[in-house]
Amino acid sequence: MDFERIISLSSRKVEKTEVGFERYLISDIEWNLPLVLLFGARGAGKTTMFLQHLKANYGSSGKALYANLDDFFFEENRLVLFAEAFYKNGGEALYLDEVHRYPNWSRDLKMLYDNYPELKIYATGSSILDLTKGEADLSRRAAQYHIAGLSFREFLALKHNILLAPISLLDIVQNHEEIAREMVENFDPLPLFSQYLVHGYFPFFKESIQQYPARVMQTINLVLEHDMPAFENLDYQTVRNLRKLLYILAQSVPFTPNVASLSSRMGTSRNTILKMFDLLHRAEMIDVLYTETKSLSWMTKPEKIYLGNPNLSFALSEAKPEKGQIRETFFLNQLSLKHLVSMPKFGDFFVNETYVFEIGGPSKTIEQIKGLPSSYLAIDEMKVGSGKRIPLWLFGMMY
Repeated sequence: MDFERIISLSSRKVEKTEVGFERYLISDIEWNLPLVLLFGARGAGKTTMFLQHLKANYGSSGKALYANLDDFFFEENRLVLFAEAFYKNGGEALYLDEVHRYPNWSRDLKMLYDNYPELKIYATGSSILDLTKGEADLSRRAAQYHIAGLSFREFLALKHNILLAPISLLDIVQNHEEIAREMVENFDPLPLFSQYLVHGYFPFFKESIQQYPARVMQTINLVLEHDMPAFENLDYQTVRNLRKLLYILAQSVPFTPNVASLSSRMGTSRNTILKMFDLLHRAEMIDVLYTETKSLSWMTKPEKIYLGNPNLSFALSEAKPEKGQIRETFFLNQLSLKHLVSMPKFGDFFVNETYVFEIGGPSKTIEQIKGLPSSYLAIDEMKVGSGKRIPLWLFGMMY
């Protein structure tokens, strides 16, 4: 089997990969395991993280290889045969990108896991991917990780070389005044936070700020037109309906779903609307809020819907996004990675079934959550808070 083209592409990708800045997840992954699967939104930085690990641990030794399974090579060549030949030629690790684009991904990965335990397999896939739905159930074999887009903390490091350690939610709640006061002695967070909300979530802002909105739109289109159909076998009309639904949501988030109205407007059934909510949520195009944090099926109607991150609002909204929805979208996006977030009776968000948060601008008062235990305000346009008033930007420091 001719590896020359794949080897050449791999070498060039590794050579061009910068190793200075590393994502929050890279030190958490158990890289010594035989099968590691990394999921996340398109554009979140999965490929770069794998290439960084390859470069740092194997360099140009030829013992590790990067391959994108969306390559034409894999239209006629089985992955399992390719990997077997690589292993027999001294290969030790394969870094496989976009496994969801390869029809036999689950079966081939299972065969490699079972037959070549010494060969390390690292693979990236869309956040839509469900390991239990492939031809072979990999959920018990693979170590699974999910990577989010950049936090505000990571954005500061990548764009402005401001290096800060992650801060826990408990530390923010208990010590936010001291933490914020120490930080603002070294930089002004407010203008940098405004930058982040517009173009800081996806690492590709490094390539061009001017082209960033177009790149976000391109990413959305790739998810809708390629990633989703590759896994869910969606027809053309369903993809168009997903695009239409995302547009409707973008103009009215935070959105309180009226499924009957949406069904009528889009000419489809209630269950189809709920299924589209589920697909968009799994693709990280939207985020959903329920009144409970326990496991819910896709047929449960969300109480509120937000876009997946603030940058999507600026790319998809016809008018300038409203400040309130950007603030809430940011808070939900940053908190939901490591915490349970639900909809409270009073306030905007209920976190870990313990903390109630109300989100607002500088004039926001405690009135709506007054008297509630463990209740706080997350305030925008404020450098340092006091008491129950915590600067909103500080919640971007948790990962």
